[in-house]
Amino acid sequence: MTTKLNYNPDVLDALANLSNDEVFTPPKLVNEVLDMLPEELWSDKNATFLDPATKSGVFLREIAKRLIKGLEKEIPDLQERLNHIYTNQLFGIGITELTSLLARRSLYCSKKANHEKYSVCTAFDNPNGNIRYRRIEHTWQNGKCTHCGASQGEYDRDETLETHAYEFIHKTPEEIISLFNKKDMKFDVIIGNPPYQLSTGSASAQATPLYDKFVQQAIKMQPRFLSMIIPGRWYAGGMGLDDFRSEMLGGQHIRKLVDYPNARDCFPGIELRGGVCYFLWDRDNKGDCEFTSISNGQTKKKIRRLEKYDIFVRWNEAISIIDKINDAKEESLVELVSAVSPFGIPTTVKMRKKKEGYLAVHSSKGIGFLPEEEVSKNSKLVHQYKVLLSQLISGNLETPPFKIISLLRVLGPGEVCTHSYLTVGAFNSKKEAENLKQYLATKFVRFLLLQGISNMHVSKGKFQFVPVQDFSEPWNDEKLYKKYKLTKEEIDFIESMIRPME
Repeated sequence: MTTKLNYNPDVLDALANLSNDEVFTPPKLVNEVLDMLPEELWSDKNATFLDPATKSGVFLREIAKRLIKGLEKEIPDLQERLNHIYTNQLFGIGITELTSLLARRSLYCSKKANHEKYSVCTAFDNPNGNIRYRRIEHTWQNGKCTHCGASQGEYDRDETLETHAYEFIHKTPEEIISLFNKKDMKFDVIIGNPPYQLSTGSASAQATPLYDKFVQQAIKMQPRFLSMIIPGRWYAGGMGLDDFRSEMLGGQHIRKLVDYPNARDCFPGIELRGGVCYFLWDRDNKGDCEFTSISNGQTKKKIRRLEKYDIFVRWNEAISIIDKINDAKEESLVELVSAVSPFGIPTTVKMRKKKEGYLAVHSSKGIGFLPEEEVSKNSKLVHQYKVLLSQLISGNLETPPFKIISLLRVLGPGEVCTHSYLTVGAFNSKKEAENLKQYLATKFVRFLLLQGISNMHVSKGKFQFVPVQDFSEPWNDEKLYKKYKLTKEEIDFIESMIRPME
C-alpha cells in the first residue's frame, strides 16, 4: 500500500545562500521578525513597507500574506485588495538584477509585475512593479567609495560584473523615495536582512562592515518602525562601528532585541563569528529594551537598559555580576594592558639566531632574537616582568563553555614579542607577574573578558569589566567569588560558561 504525502515545501526554504554576507532569510525567521511589529499594521491599508535589500522577496511576500488577511473586511474584493496592497503598500530594492527578478517572482508570482497571465497584480503598467533595481557605480575618492568604503581596486569593475554598489546606501533618502515615483511618501516600516560586509581585496585586512550603513540610512528616513537582521559584532564596536554602537545603545529606540550568539541557531549552515541578531526600532516610543537571548536551546528574556555600559553585555545573567564588581569602585585592568603591537615589532620581522646581547622575541613561529634598537614602543617595558597574551581567542564564541584566552606566559627582562601578542602588567618582581598570570587564567577573569568580545580577537578595551587586584598575592576563583559576594547562581553561571585552562 502506498501512502500519499501531502508535503508542499516552501521553495524559499531551499535556496542556497549567495555568500555568508548575502544570506537568504528562511520564511520562519522572517515571520519571527514580523511578529515584533504591532498587530494593527496588518489591517492598516495606508501602512507602507520597504525592504531596502531584497534578495528572495520573502519579507515582502510574508507581509503581503498578513495584509491580504488583515484587509479582508475593509477591501472585500480579492483582486481589488491585491492591487491595492501591491501598488500602494509594498516596496523593495533589489541588491542585484538577479535578486530583483527572484523577488518579483516571489511577490507577484511573475518576474514581470505587469504580466497579463501570471502576475497576481493587474494594476501595474511596468514590468518592475515596486521592486526596483538599477546598476550604479561607486563614488571613488582616494581609492575608496565615499558612501560604503568599498576598495576601488576590488570593486571598480566592468559591466559584466556586479559592482555591489547598493543603491539604498549610495543615494539620499529623497532619491530613494523618487525610485517609486511617489510624492511625499514616507515608509512606516523599513525591514530586511541587508548585506553584511564587503571584501577589502587584501588578505591582511578585515572586511568593511555594510550592515551599519543600511541601518543608519533607514533611521535617516525616519520610519515608524525599523527592523533588520544583522551580525552581533557591533556589540563590542571597533572596525568603524563605535559611533553605530553608541547610536544603537544610547537612543532608547531599540525596544526589542533578539540575540543568537551562535549564528547557526538562526541560519542553519552559516558560520558567522560573533553571532547574529534582529531588533525592533520604534521611532515614537522610547524606553527600556526587551532583550531575548537564544543559545544552546534555551531562550531567556530580560527588560534592560541597553546603554548601561559602553560595551553591550550579551548575557543577561552577567549584569548582576558586573554590577557587583562596579560597586567595588576598583580600577580596570585596561590600564595595564598594552595596545596592539606592544613593542612595534611586526609579525613579518626577520629574526636573528644570535643570542648574546640580543632580546628574545616571542612570535607565532617560536623564539628568535633582535637587537634592542628594533623596539619602537614601550622601551621601559623591555626590562620588566610582564604577561604575554595571545590576541586570538581559543576556540569559538558559539557554544559554551568557552576558553577565551589561548596563551599566557610570563616574560622577563630582555624578553619581548611581535605584533601577534598583547602584554599585561609591568613589574619589577617575577612573583607579581606570576600572580597576574594566575589571575588571568581564572574563570572569573575570562568570563568578564567574554562580555567584551564579539569576534575572534582580544584587545585592550575588552578588559573594561576586569578589575585590578593586589598582585603581591595570588588569586583564584574561590577567593574572587568570595571577595565580590557572588551568589551560588552567579557562580554556577560563570562555571557553566568558562572551561578550565589546560
